[in-house]
Amino acid sequence: MASIPISDRAAPKAVPPKRIWTLAEGRAMFELGMFYASRRLLTSLPKGDGHAVMCLPGFMASNSSTIPMRGLLRELGYDAHGWDSGRNIRVDNALLHRLEGQLLRLHKSSGRKVSLIGWSLGGVLAREIAKLHPDKARLVISLGSPISNDRNHTNARKLFERLNGKEPEPMRDGRFLDLETAPPLPTTSIYTKTDGVVHWHGSLQAEGEHPSENIEVHASHLGLGVNPSVMVAMADRLSQAEGKWAPFRPSLSQKWMFPRTKLH
Repeated sequence: MASIPISDRAAPKAVPPKRIWTLAEGRAMFELGMFYASRRLLTSLPKGDGHAVMCLPGFMASNSSTIPMRGLLRELGYDAHGWDSGRNIRVDNALLHRLEGQLLRLHKSSGRKVSLIGWSLGGVLAREIAKLHPDKARLVISLGSPISNDRNHTNARKLFERLNGKEPEPMRDGRFLDLETAPPLPTTSIYTKTDGVVHWHGSLQAEGEHPSENIEVHASHLGLGVNPSVMVAMADRLSQAEGKWAPFRPSLSQKWMFPRTKLH
């Protein structure tokens, strides 16, 4: 199955990805090429209902990284937006306030709940913002995000801590203390076992009282935001009617894109 809830399993020791996958991250350029080669086919994916979608970039990245994704989402009928916060480097209260403000503005202007898509660190931020405003968020999709409380799952830990400290400002104020707990709304974590930045174990979310799932794809970390299989899963998740969530089930023609996941 491609979509799996995780419960009652022993957590493995947190380690970063194997070096071979980190060195192979250049394959993201191939994924970008496949995105544009399959662009016409991707526009035939399930259409949206026009609700707002907010896309958050990964660590050290900016809005330019989500341009392909947002372009496709607009063609599928969504009101897709980047974020208002420049390059994703500092995780502080000022960033948190900007993200909250943008979510509230999008919700107010549309009169509808907003879906959040976050790539890597952007997914961590998307989940935490949704926890603060669960009545304004409709769905959270994270892409290769380190949603574990243990930063040892990522080889970007030292750089992150050099720029933010071991306890970023929101943590010192009592926030971001339980990253493993999902927001109280539908959440999807899309991950790859060949991630060269975040070990896939660190992207798995546990089954909770609210709808949650994990979807494995064949991808690199840096290619998750343009990988065609990610677009297939993302479009399916976003197209669900509000309040009508069901786990992801790829069609017969799509099954080859999604591995039969084993959790070890």
